[in-house]
Parts: sequence; C-alpha cells; structure tokens
Amino acid sequence: MSENGTGRGRRLPAGRKADLAAFVAESGQVTVAALSEHFGVSIDTVRRDLDQLDREGVLVRTHGGAVSIEGPRTDRGLDVRLRMQIAEKESIAKLAAGLVADGTVIMLNAGTTTLAVARALRDHRELTIATNNLRIPAEISPKAIRDLYVFGGAVRTITQATTGPVAFTMNAGGSEVDIRCDLALIAVGAVATTGYSTSNLGDAAMMADMMQRAQHTAILADSSKMGRRLFAQVATLERADYLVTDTPPEPELADALAQAGVQVLTP
Repeated sequence: MSENGTGRGRRLPAGRKADLAAFVAESGQVTVAALSEHFGVSIDTVRRDLDQLDREGVLVRTHGGAVSIEGPRTDRGLDVRLRMQIAEKESIAKLAAGLVADGTVIMLNAGTTTLAVARALRDHRELTIATNNLRIPAEISPKAIRDLYVFGGAVRTITQATTGPVAFTMNAGGSEVDIRCDLALIAVGAVATTGYSTSNLGDAAMMADMMQRAQHTAILADSSKMGRRLFAQVATLERADYLVTDTPPEPELADALAQAGVQVLTP
C-alpha cells in the first residue's frame, strides 16, 4: 500500500514513529509486515523507522521485526536480551563480582546478567564454577577459573542454556555426586513481595536447586524486573541473602526484602 493512500500514511514521520513505538510497546513483539499493514506504509519505511527507534533506545530491532523494552514480557531470545539494560547489567555484575572471593565455588544460572558477571570475574583467580549457561565458557577469562563444569540436560535454544537436574555423576550409570557451593548467583525474571520468579518451569526448578545447594545466594535483577510476578515461582524472598540491582526498590518491596533479611546492593 502506498504511503499516500491513507490518512495514516500521510501523517508526519515523527508522529508515525511515535505511534509505531507505542504499538510495539503494547504488543510486546511485532513483525515488519504487521506494522506495514497496520500503519499503511511500505515495509522499507517501517524498517527505517525501526532502525532509528532502535538507535534511540526506544525498542530493540530484531530480524524481521522489533520487540518492546517496556511492554509485555515475552520469552525473548538471547540476542535481544543482550541489547537490553546493558549499563544496568554491567553495574550489577560489578557489584556481584565483589561478593566472590578467590578460590571459592560458585554457581551461575542462565541469563545475560550472569554473562556480565562472568566477564566481571576476569581479575579473580582459582574459581570453581558450575553453570547451565552454555555461553559462560566463552565469556569468562581462563585465568579466573580452576575448574568449570556445565550441567547437562535439555538445551533451550532461546536462552542458550540447559535445563535439568543440578547434578553430576562419577561415571556412566554411577551414583550422583553431592555438590555444594559457597555462593549461587541467580539472575531472575521478576522480583515481587511474593518472591522471585521466571517465565519457564524448567528454569525455575534449576534455579531453586542451585539455591538449595549454596551456602549463600545473591539474586541478580535490574530495576525493570522489580514489582513483577512471572509464571513460575523460584523461591520466596527469604531464600536469598542478597539482591543485587541497579536502583533501590520501591518502598513496599524494600520493606518486604528487609523483613526477609535480604541485603539490597546497589551502585
């Protein structure tokens, strides 16, 4: 359809882009073709608008469309999440790395925030790390680790991580080895007064198991995840020792965390 064929198409570009951004925010995720049809403009025009809105940080451009930064939460792919809240994740990672002592055993779950933590551990030494995050072996400095273990299980391609038991066996058909760690660093999808949650049942079970095997637990979540509740509960607030985030939580959540004995760490 021609851009001059409808009243919508004749709108000023600035107004159209604002409407487009609002539509993506409301939808959560949308394709270029759907936007072209909805606004009555060409696919090339939509692509140019999306590229500009991505550069401005209004949304995240994806192959064939865009996703919202602040709209409804969908199970976004890793390539999209790597481009969201970058500064916040880096500040969280720096704080989280400060909780890790050289020579200790830590567990890291899947997520882009834990990938930032892995990079922030570059000056550490003699760490033993167990993770379900398939990207961590490529992200962490070899100088930082003594041993690195990756949990087996089914691979979720959208997160590039495994889901399954937090367990290892000595050999094929052998008995399970009881594993423990000094600190579990767990990135979650949401934090509310009811506890920590995520969008996938398998991920939730794995996070909970990691926490149960840890002497201490630090929950990692940027401010966009505060006051939200997702599908699968991971644990109640008191199951963690620390919440590492980029800005202080709202008063109601802050009070609940304090009552649960959770220390909130912010830059």
